[in-house]
Amino acid sequence: MIVAVDGPAASGKGTIARSLARHFGLPHLDTGLLYRAVALNVLRLELDPAKEADAVAASGFDEHLLTDPALREDKVGQTASIVSAHPLVRSALLQRQRRFAQQPGGAVLDGRDIGTVIAPDADAKLFVKATAPVRAQRRHVELAARGEVVSYDRVLADIRARDTRDATRATAPLAIPADAAVLDTTMLTIEAAVARAVALVEGQARGR
Repeated sequence: MIVAVDGPAASGKGTIARSLARHFGLPHLDTGLLYRAVALNVLRLELDPAKEADAVAASGFDEHLLTDPALREDKVGQTASIVSAHPLVRSALLQRQRRFAQQPGGAVLDGRDIGTVIAPDADAKLFVKATAPVRAQRRHVELAARGEVVSYDRVLADIRARDTRDATRATAPLAIPADAAVLDTTMLTIEAAVARAVALVEGQARGR
């Protein structure tokens, strides 16, 4: 079974996807880490994330980079949002994601274009969303827990900027797949959101 989980930054899609993977006994891929790896490479090589050629040059990273704690830094996340808008970067990472999705037994993948581009024939699709202020509050708490001092207003501005870039990029923009179940986590606890996600996936899988 292939499960596609899409949604904007800090909507809860990563937590939900990991929980779904545990519940159904499937491997999980946070595709955002791939773009963060490119971003981290760009920063360490002192390249320009706004230049497509520079971002593509940083796309051939080793697998071990996906475990680097620096991937979770706020600056890396902001840079990832920039490099992920480049069509050639998305193309460079496309097959890696599709191979993961198509492995025997299936998988759970979360990102921005899983249900629309990476696995359009997924057995179940979720689009996880929440209001921008709530997502900014979640990200602000997460950053503070890691010792990163960033104002809430800056985090909110960054969230909104990412939303705009994700929704307006020419290649694989963030969009709700026509056959996806929409899960709004704004007012839900983590436990309630996960329970609802499990029910939605089971319902979609039964309907196929």
